Amino acid sequence: MRMNFISKIRTKMNIYASKKSSNLFDGSYKSIYQGNGLDFENLREYIPGDNIRDIDWKSSSRSGKMLVKRYVAERKHNIMIVLDTGRKMMAHTKRMEIKKELALQAGGIVGYVAARNGDNVGAIYNSGGKIRYHQLRTGTNNVERIITMYDREKCEDYDSDLEKSLDYIVKNIKRKMVVFVITDATGIRDLSEGSLKKLSFQHDLLFIRIGDSDYTGKKERHYNQAAGHYVPDFFANNRKLRRIELQTKAALDRANSDKLLQFRIASTELDNEEELMDKILDVLAEHRYVNLR
Repeated sequence: MRMNFISKIRTKMNIYASKKSSNLFDGSYKSIYQGNGLDFENLREYIPGDNIRDIDWKSSSRSGKMLVKRYVAERKHNIMIVLDTGRKMMAHTKRMEIKKELALQAGGIVGYVAARNGDNVGAIYNSGGKIRYHQLRTGTNNVERIITMYDREKCEDYDSDLEKSLDYIVKNIKRKMVVFVITDATGIRDLSEGSLKKLSFQHDLLFIRIGDSDYTGKKERHYNQAAGHYVPDFFANNRKLRRIELQTKAALDRANSDKLLQFRIASTELDNEEELMDKILDVLAEHRYVNLR
């Protein structure tokens, strides 16, 4: 198999590593397993930033020092990438990048890092009402296959139904997983709290939200993907409508954030290719933080 996508991802990560600490990404990725699916190895003295859940209170009391448990991996971990679809994913971000393209790259980076660490990677997305499930497998060839198939998906032909993908996981996959959901603001809004509650109870859940372009306040004409036409100039340049749009988006962002945090779900917003690495690191760090509280 030609590794077109993996080659691009590897190059992107090498460039990022040349600017940052070379092990920063791998270290942040591995942090999602702190105390989860690991075997106890020994005790060591507490270091600021350690998960308080790993503190051994009995041993700390006996020794007079704060001690934490150290773990080693007991098995390969399972990473599931849930990709949103539908014509809304063919719309643009504020930086005029196609949302599906950003979702593809974000999913590819997560999958590549997991595969490089020897973990199993799978993917799920809704293809016009039919669930496309890529089983959990190891290796970068598997990640290349997943990203290639998603790239070929004709999202403009149907509407999104992210809930159906999450329901599939709840009903059919019982093994413990770390689930990365890549969607947009309306995707989070339309998910039921019941699905989020069930999924977050069974698995570790992280969201990468692809940002949306504004309809108003722009010099260039905006194409409304859902309506199938450009936004009229009188609409795009209206100051009152601009204010209403910004207020509506801010309210939706707050509602989505509250919705996810009540189930201790970490999330980040992604608007352009340049911030891919940093945003994925952000969601990994937030995942660790919300599980410390």
